[in-house]
Amino acid sequence: MKFKVQGGRKLKGEVSVGGAKNAALKIIPAAILASSPCVVKNVPKISDVDKLLEILVSIGAKVTFKNGEVRVDATTVNSFHPDEKAVKKLRGSIVLIGPLLAKFGEAEFSQPGGCLIGTRPIDDHLDVFRQMGVKIEYRDEKFFLSGKPKAGHIVLKKMSVTATENAIMASVFSDGRTYIHVAAVEPEIRNLADFLNKMGAKIRGAGTHEIEVEGVKELNGVEHEVLPDRIEAGTYIIAGIITNSEIVVGPVVSHHSDIFFKKLQDAGANFEIISRGGKEYVKTLAHGKLTAQDIDPRPYPGFPTDLQPQYAVLMTQAEGRTEIFDTLFDGRFRYLEELRLMKVKAEVLNPNRIVIQGPTALKGAEVSSLDIRGGAAVVLASLIAEGETVINNVEFIDRGYEDLDGRLRNLGALIERII
Repeated sequence: MKFKVQGGRKLKGEVSVGGAKNAALKIIPAAILASSPCVVKNVPKISDVDKLLEILVSIGAKVTFKNGEVRVDATTVNSFHPDEKAVKKLRGSIVLIGPLLAKFGEAEFSQPGGCLIGTRPIDDHLDVFRQMGVKIEYRDEKFFLSGKPKAGHIVLKKMSVTATENAIMASVFSDGRTYIHVAAVEPEIRNLADFLNKMGAKIRGAGTHEIEVEGVKELNGVEHEVLPDRIEAGTYIIAGIITNSEIVVGPVVSHHSDIFFKKLQDAGANFEIISRGGKEYVKTLAHGKLTAQDIDPRPYPGFPTDLQPQYAVLMTQAEGRTEIFDTLFDGRFRYLEELRLMKVKAEVLNPNRIVIQGPTALKGAEVSSLDIRGGAAVVLASLIAEGETVINNVEFIDRGYEDLDGRLRNLGALIERII
């Protein structure tokens, strides 16, 4: 599928921010730990969620997904071997290993797939499980894990979000206390821990670098709401700023995006955070000249790497030289080759450092979406490019954004989906 976009249109109106992809993809697997059905609300209708539900069905779960609500009945789960083809399509499927080990004391897994943004080995996860006394074998291109996770002290190799979440979920039934050191602190981890605690888990410190999990005997099914997606919100906020338009984006949790908002303000963007019905929204306003501001993406609370490509597009319209240094994924800058087709002036200094020179008048071209966030970046560029832009491989975008083209169309963008 493709997007066809006519650039140069102002945007107007309001766009709704859905549930966080990076929370929903962990909370839903955690539901298999419950002894009764769970309902997860505010789940985005994206292809990654569809793939995850397919994997849950393959291990025996009963799953329904309607109107943003996923219902998971894990009482029929009867397998610790998820469907191999489905696992290879979804990098996030790695977080099923923790719940499966906690539930069965066994897991059989293929190497997960996902976006091609560099090597993302699962060594950090395997190291966590080894520290918990789990035996791991690799044969016939599959991992065989066995042994109930044991409580104790776990030290992560680095602040990996998914390894932190796997450690939490693997330890909820362990006899005694598990201490997770060098834990990642993303808001999505706290959202997962809140869900598990509501089910009856005893997790303290989620959202800090030191997490304690006291094992329990059983978890019960509950209802839980996924927090707003700060990456989706950031993408639409940049859409408003880059087109110099007034739009409302929300709901958001503003303090989850402090450094993102700080960089936008320093660049000269104009926006305000408004409160409505007990929730926060961001309203973008008309601005004058934008000026270049360097970024150095880091784990939370640093600038999110998942907004780096979109921010790079914004900096093509800023006066001066913007330097971006990103070490989190070694293939994160692949999108630049597509932007160059649209006349973006960018130089790759090394695999982790680029320079963008602006402001630059962008031109429509035929480009491709190479991953979720890089795809969002070329869509943003197309909104301000002169003439028509055709974006191929939008299936990548659909993995992380619910109806991106439809929502932009509702704001007045001239964008259509073609097959």
